[in-house]
Amino acid sequence: MAHIINQPKMNETKAPIVPRQDPRKTSQWVSLAAGGIAGGVEAGITYPFEYSKTRVQLVQGGTAATSSNPLRLIAQVARQEGISALYIGCSSLIIGTSGKAAVRFLSYDTIKGFLSDEQGKLPAGRGILAGMVAGMAESIVAVTPTERIKTAMIDDAKTNRQFKSGFHAVTVLVKNHGLRELYRGLVSTTIKQSATSAVRMGTYNILKETGKSQGIAPSAVSSFGMGALAGLVTVYATQPFDTLKTRAQSVSGAGLVEASRSVMREYGVIGFWKGSSMRLGRLLLSGGIVFSVYEQISALLSPMAQTE
Repeated sequence: MAHIINQPKMNETKAPIVPRQDPRKTSQWVSLAAGGIAGGVEAGITYPFEYSKTRVQLVQGGTAATSSNPLRLIAQVARQEGISALYIGCSSLIIGTSGKAAVRFLSYDTIKGFLSDEQGKLPAGRGILAGMVAGMAESIVAVTPTERIKTAMIDDAKTNRQFKSGFHAVTVLVKNHGLRELYRGLVSTTIKQSATSAVRMGTYNILKETGKSQGIAPSAVSSFGMGALAGLVTVYATQPFDTLKTRAQSVSGAGLVEASRSVMREYGVIGFWKGSSMRLGRLLLSGGIVFSVYEQISALLSPMAQTE
């Protein structure tokens, strides 16, 4: 019997293969948009805690009568200086936080895509590394200049009151000291952001992967809880970096070594954790808010990215 060899028909053409994005990876524009929105929402809601934390860290001398209770200090400032005083420098932080969150999530998700395994899982060590690199990127691009402006405005508000707005503060600082003045404290800020992002993103990644292994369905509630817990760990692990960054970015400014010596001289080792209760209040809320908002916005925008 003759063997019949099937030959492809001449008019048959293969359908073009359209590459589709790996559903386990987040599109870059989705990371950028979701991160920016999440950062802006978080900054606006939690700013009074950031204000009170910065006020405490800028107090010179260990005998100053300044409450270390964040809620009490917030109430005190609102009573004596008005509620609007609690939002001095807020616009600068909202802009900066939106920018830094956008850069952070874009950098983190991009690096995560390269470091994840075939199942899309990110090992704990690689998650910390991805967070560290993301922290460095956000510090250079957005955090240092906006934190410099915010800190200088809060410091100025309790004494000279020479700054009328964030834009005016930028104008005065650049006019008097040059453009590089906006990057005063770059080293301390980058160290702080790298450590904070490494701990925060790394902890959240560990909690998220643990939740998946335990069958916990992703939701706004679970994201908020994991983000808040990540914020708790971040505060006490990285507070010394935040204290030095604040001292370095005061109106008068200080070098990293000088800032360290002043804290040790005035408060001792415990002084490096000064303002931690204020920062705790903010990061508990901000961790929950930023991750839950990011996850929800990301889930909303991702289907559009898949159709591109």
